[in-house]
Amino acid sequence: MQAGAWRATTQGTPQGGPLSPLLANVLLDELDRELERRGHRFVRYADDCNIYVRSSRAGERVLGGVRGFLERRLKLKVNELKSAVDRPWRRRILGFTFTSSRGYRLSVSAKSLDELKGTVRILTQRTRGRTLKQIIDELRMTLLGWKAYFGRAEVISPLKELDQWIRRRLRCYQWKQWGSRGYRALRELGVSRELAWNTSKSAHGPWRLSRSPALTHAMPSAYFARLGLPILSRSAAQ
Repeated sequence: MQAGAWRATTQGTPQGGPLSPLLANVLLDELDRELERRGHRFVRYADDCNIYVRSSRAGERVLGGVRGFLERRLKLKVNELKSAVDRPWRRRILGFTFTSSRGYRLSVSAKSLDELKGTVRILTQRTRGRTLKQIIDELRMTLLGWKAYFGRAEVISPLKELDQWIRRRLRCYQWKQWGSRGYRALRELGVSRELAWNTSKSAHGPWRLSRSPALTHAMPSAYFARLGLPILSRSAAQ
């Protein structure tokens, strides 16, 4: 495109398009064969590749060798800004990372957790005007897909914290939607008269009250499970 004029392109693929990773896998299959020939442990998808070695010195040597192979043999240019020799737990690939403790367990990366939280925030905005069941139905599609991909993570504690945070977002949404009938709704859900009254007359906002004893009693984990909310920290076998 030049000066506002559009013209058809005959080279390259659209950024983020489904054809891009397919072509990268075809082109970089030769890199896979070369890494296997050298005896390296690695993981690669499309143009994302992590190679695991025993020391920083070995990492620098391997990085230089792979860079030379890509540039001379495959005529590709390595993105120096995204390439580095570093500890596995300081890097991420395909949304995962590793713990720094002995055993190096697979964990969901902080960026992947933040991205999911961003999606949940959008779906649970308090001004959407939908019922709690409708919100959970929308969340369910997103969370089940996310869980199907990240369910192989071996570190569960971040997922438990994420489950708790999602339930708190939903309590906040429901409390805001109840409005002036908050006292009656709490009583209908089994909260004592005194606790329901004190909560409904509280000066605190919905987010603060979303973790209050009244709302956690009225809407425990089982309450959301009955409405179809998936539990990210629980495997299908559980």
